[in-house]
Amino acid sequence: MHDNLSKKFLWVTLFNLVITLVEFIGGLFSGSLALLSDAVHNLGDAGAIMLSFVAHLISRKKKNNIKTFGYKRAEILAAFTNAVVLIVICVFLVVEAVKRFQEPAEIMGNVMLLVSIVGLIGNFVSMLVMHADSKNNMNVKSTFLHMMSDALSSVGVIIAAVFIKFFGWVWLDPVITIVVAVLVLREAIKIVVESINVLMESNPDIDLEKIHQLVLEVPEVKNIHHVHVWRFSDEQIMMDAHINVDESLNVMELEEIYDKISKKLYNECTINHLTLQAEGERGLKEKMIEVKQND
Repeated sequence: MHDNLSKKFLWVTLFNLVITLVEFIGGLFSGSLALLSDAVHNLGDAGAIMLSFVAHLISRKKKNNIKTFGYKRAEILAAFTNAVVLIVICVFLVVEAVKRFQEPAEIMGNVMLLVSIVGLIGNFVSMLVMHADSKNNMNVKSTFLHMMSDALSSVGVIIAAVFIKFFGWVWLDPVITIVVAVLVLREAIKIVVESINVLMESNPDIDLEKIHQLVLEVPEVKNIHHVHVWRFSDEQIMMDAHINVDESLNVMELEEIYDKISKKLYNECTINHLTLQAEGERGLKEKMIEVKQND
């Protein structure tokens, strides 16, 4: 609790629990599916924020003999889990909205409008609190997406409530639910794909040909092969590779070469954790990535 992000997680969690309770009561009392869907979103938000908060605390733990890389990927796992839960919620709401088309229900527009305005204010405040940290942290980004989805949902509910109050357009209630669910679903899928790419240690959109060019700009390097590039966490991009150099080079000379390559790759490709292995003739003819064919 000594870092600002932990405090933000705590306050936003408590705030969302209060909003959820208000919207559940308002949704049941008014008969609005859109308002109840907003409450379900908020309940999911509260769980998502708590999960993100716990993951954030775990990620701050130091390395040890068991977790030699540390615990940073706890936040990636939380982001993945939150996004998947959000997808399930969106699908559920779309199904319920379709049912509401078949069986329209009476809706109290006044209650729906008042509660949705309260929900919008609460979600907007929560978004402001977490916005800055969501830019460079996938875990916070997934939490921010939950809150943004509820803010959008609240806007939709307000629009629907106005038309229901003045024109009796009860069909707009499930329409708004579906529109918001589809918009949120699109963003949630993006986070799922992004987090899977991190967990699968995929190349974080770094041009391997550029790496090849930068490394070979160092005069002593003859070839680079056996290359692996992956994103370990939001802050860390890692790479290991073998380089071919003259066998007569001593340790001090190799360290100078490593330092040159490390600075180049950090400045040009933001790779901030580099492991290099120097070799003589072994692997001299190999490519950067050796693709093995299945038998």
